Amino acid sequence: MKSNFTHVVQLSLTKIEKNSQGKKRSHEMLREFHISRHARDKYKFEDSIFSSAGNVIFANFHASRQFAQKMNEKRNLVNYPEQAVRAGQINALGLIDEILHYVIELYREQVDNEINRKALQWLLAQFGQEEIDETLLRFIQDFPPVAVYRREMSAEEYLKSTTKEVPNRLLVIEEMALLWLANKNPAFSPFLELFNDADLEKFSKYNQIIQEFSLFFENQPPFGPKQHNLIEMLREPAIAVPHSLSGQLQYMLDNWGFILGKYLYRLLGGLDLIKEEDKMRFAFGPGPTRVTDFKGLADEPERFSPDKDWMLSLILIAKSALVWLDQLSGKYGRRITRLDQIPDEELDRLARWGFTGLWLIGIWQRSSASKKIKQYCGNPEAESSAYSLFDYKVADELGGEA
Repeated sequence: MKSNFTHVVQLSLTKIEKNSQGKKRSHEMLREFHISRHARDKYKFEDSIFSSAGNVIFANFHASRQFAQKMNEKRNLVNYPEQAVRAGQINALGLIDEILHYVIELYREQVDNEINRKALQWLLAQFGQEEIDETLLRFIQDFPPVAVYRREMSAEEYLKSTTKEVPNRLLVIEEMALLWLANKNPAFSPFLELFNDADLEKFSKYNQIIQEFSLFFENQPPFGPKQHNLIEMLREPAIAVPHSLSGQLQYMLDNWGFILGKYLYRLLGGLDLIKEEDKMRFAFGPGPTRVTDFKGLADEPERFSPDKDWMLSLILIAKSALVWLDQLSGKYGRRITRLDQIPDEELDRLARWGFTGLWLIGIWQRSSASKKIKQYCGNPEAESSAYSLFDYKVADELGGEA
């Protein structure tokens, strides 16, 4: 029986390693988001998104919109508008898959760099070389890498080769696990035609091997904020929010945000794209145009604050409240966190230097939203901005109102 050959859309990750001299080097690993030949032939996707250079899938929202448009052109949206594919959904599919690859890469870097090799050895012990090779070859045939699809090498040759000094056999094991995760994700089900693993499951030991692969990780060091084994961690978003792509992205943001690095901004952008598409649209046309009238403003009197005698002699020094308190804590060897704990000798010192006024920046009650946004953007120790205010009262953490 002929296999259902597929095209692949490539993703790229950058792994930072150290060479023998201790210098960092960038090591690019190709990661592939698989799309079947049947789907590509049906929807006539542009060749540009199937680059062999390792470019990220849907490098921008425009690429996602083009992809969605190709699918929608083949659907009867007049009679079945609910079948419409949106760019935000397509972008989310690729982003979720890429982030899962990135988490695996982090596991290798931070926990066990040989984990793929150990997993393969475990599987060989359970199934034997012949059954493992048959399944891996079937995967390569059904979901061929670019070189195999272009017939630059056979599936057997690819399996015996390396990519960026990494044995392809190890890469295929990981790709097969990610394909299984995609097929088990309920939120991915509307797009199953793009990466259906039914034939692989039917004509190989794929399902049994994946189950043993999962069992292997039950005895490996845990990972992530919840200290789950790696497979459980990768399944967390789909289990927590099974039927929502945006919900899974939000889960990653809320629970994995501090480890996602460069993916934070793309994740936030992906959520914004989905929210924008979900907005209710009305076709009632624009409202009435109103022309602003500035008549009479030329005669408006100036309203400057009255001058006071002390203003003329004021010599002002500005201090960022939180920064100054931290500096004073280090200087005096004790925690100084409130305004009433500032030593009198510090104020006396400022007076001796000739200052007659102290401007404390950031004394008002700050907005907690500002702190959360900064943490989302990769700074877990950040405080709220001094200019993002919740209320004009002295902050509780600085001692509150007298």
